[in-house]
Amino acid sequence: MPAFGSFALLLALVLAAYNLLAGALALCLLATGRPTRLSPEKLAETARRAGIAGFVAITAAAFALVWCALRDDFTVAYILHHSNRALPTAYKFAALWSGQEGSLVLWAWLLGTYGFVLRLRHRIDVNLHAYAGTILAGIQVFFLLLVNFVAPPFALTVGDIPVDGFGLNPLLQYPEMVIHPPMLYLGYVGFTIPFCFALAALMMRYPGEKWIQITRRWTMVTWIFLTVGIFLGMHWAYAVLGWGGYWGWDPVENASLMPWITGTAFLHSVMMQERRGMMKNWNVWLIFSTFLLSILGTLLTRSGIVSSVHAFAQSSIGDWFVGFLILTLVVCIFSFVRNYDHLQSEHKLESLVSRESAFLFNSLILLALCFTVLWGTLFPVLSEYVQGSKVTVGAPFYNRVAVPIGLFLLLLVGVGPLLPWRSSSLRAIRKNFLWPNAAALSVLIVVFLFIAQPWTKFADGERQYPWSDQATFYAWIGFALAAFVLTAILNEFLRGANVIRKHTGRNLLASTWLLVRRNTRRYGGYTVHVGLVLTIVGLCGSAFNQNVEKEMAVGDSINIGPYKLVSQSYTQESNDNYETEFSVIDVYRDGKKVTEMAPEKRVYIASQQPQTMVANHSTPLWDLYLVYEGKNVDTGQPIIKAFLNPLVSWIWIGLIMMVFGSLIALTPSLSSIAAAPRTAAQPEPEVAAGGKS
Repeated sequence: MPAFGSFALLLALVLAAYNLLAGALALCLLATGRPTRLSPEKLAETARRAGIAGFVAITAAAFALVWCALRDDFTVAYILHHSNRALPTAYKFAALWSGQEGSLVLWAWLLGTYGFVLRLRHRIDVNLHAYAGTILAGIQVFFLLLVNFVAPPFALTVGDIPVDGFGLNPLLQYPEMVIHPPMLYLGYVGFTIPFCFALAALMMRYPGEKWIQITRRWTMVTWIFLTVGIFLGMHWAYAVLGWGGYWGWDPVENASLMPWITGTAFLHSVMMQERRGMMKNWNVWLIFSTFLLSILGTLLTRSGIVSSVHAFAQSSIGDWFVGFLILTLVVCIFSFVRNYDHLQSEHKLESLVSRESAFLFNSLILLALCFTVLWGTLFPVLSEYVQGSKVTVGAPFYNRVAVPIGLFLLLLVGVGPLLPWRSSSLRAIRKNFLWPNAAALSVLIVVFLFIAQPWTKFADGERQYPWSDQATFYAWIGFALAAFVLTAILNEFLRGANVIRKHTGRNLLASTWLLVRRNTRRYGGYTVHVGLVLTIVGLCGSAFNQNVEKEMAVGDSINIGPYKLVSQSYTQESNDNYETEFSVIDVYRDGKKVTEMAPEKRVYIASQQPQTMVANHSTPLWDLYLVYEGKNVDTGQPIIKAFLNPLVSWIWIGLIMMVFGSLIALTPSLSSIAAAPRTAAQPEPEVAAGGKS
């Protein structure tokens, strides 16, 4: 099977190289328009078919690697170092992406899969798809060169073959790690397709905005995958690392966040180009930057230039990615400069108080946030290069800079729907902002009077006000802005639904459903914004986290928040894969037992590496989160660390809402005939201040 896998990888490289060379030659012949014996149309078709055959070859190679893992074939060095016989089957399958060589195979396979779909859909626009397919083939050649000659996954074990493997990294032996990396990679790799279309449209000076319409679904689906991947990673960090949090501004976490930010900016600003023919230069560079940041994220996990719990071991493969980044950037800049005149805007910004300006500021703030994260991530590298010593940037920097930017972005999310296109009157602004402002002010008043209790907290004899603590102050502002945005979005739904209700006689719920079906893109986007707001509410809860740590013999107790934790027992168990010790703790509230929790510490037999398995009791208001820290070497008693983390559940609820809203936005709207009310006697008027988007 290793020989078969190696042959399949080499065949995939040959087919991708033919796709690139034949496709480029066909496009050159078509561009010159000179008659030749060689038909450019037939040549382009053979290139397309080579791309499809390449997908079959890389699929065979990926299958061969998984087969080796499932069969415990330790003659393959990669399987020896990332699996063992007692490893559960699901994690043997996950071995495909648990190491550097396998993850590159996954990259190449996903590229082939996306390319397969692209090439099957070539009749939508043959020339544009031919350009995009050729650019994609060039990217495929790079990754296939890596897995064939730089990091071959089927390299054989040197010397005697061990009876058992070294085992999978314990951090990866968690159910979400079977899902999280593929989702993240589907996002990373998926942004390649919009990039290829954008570069193709620029190179061929493609008229109109059809390339945006073709790539919109690609971009949205990719954005969904990346969003889910990031949130699954957050949940994995929360459930496995045992530090009580879900986001530590780790460099590799940041690497996944940056293309998500620029991809989000592209999805918003591209509407300006579709509707008004504006921001063409901006949009091209947004999608270029998103792809480049995806490659940068892949570089950070492989080069060893930054320290991260997520990163692979340091290797020279980072130099290849640096070279590829430079080459891609040069091609982008050359194509942009050469075709700059093709990207002139058709309209100009007419008013700062308009939906266009809201989209523009939205993109600017997102880019400011992305630059902040990029600067903090690369600062250790830059400081080492300039000063000779590596200076690490921690969470305080990001919280001090990124959090205010994020709050301002949240404000813009609420302001955008309240502004019409082109310009607005002062009277319309007052009317649209009345209820959102009232909601935000009400939340601030309630918080100040009934929750903050500004003079009940003392430190060294001095009163501590809620605004004296930066994290708490930002949390209150976040809650107020969340109320503002939710009220603004609810207003939009109610305004449109009431218009439909008056013209059709349907109830409010049915009218709202019809409203959404008539413009799925707009109201699906609003639903995504609701999910974002719920997530931010959950993030704001971290300002009020509590924790306590104590050595707990049987019968000992801990009080935290409204809970009393009582130790009942602690014991040890083992199986073929790991040994574990854990503590059984009863949880009481108001004298009544609520639940039983069992945090544990595992040691995996194959690798002899420890792993924390936290216990979590989650409610809509807070999470009770317990960590087994190990035993006190002097007393032999277990040490338990307890956290009370408010509102964490709203982060995951927000993810569900974002995915749900994205699926709505991907659903085609009803046609004007199908959407027409059966009892309507006249066309439906505009349903919102800015009209339909």
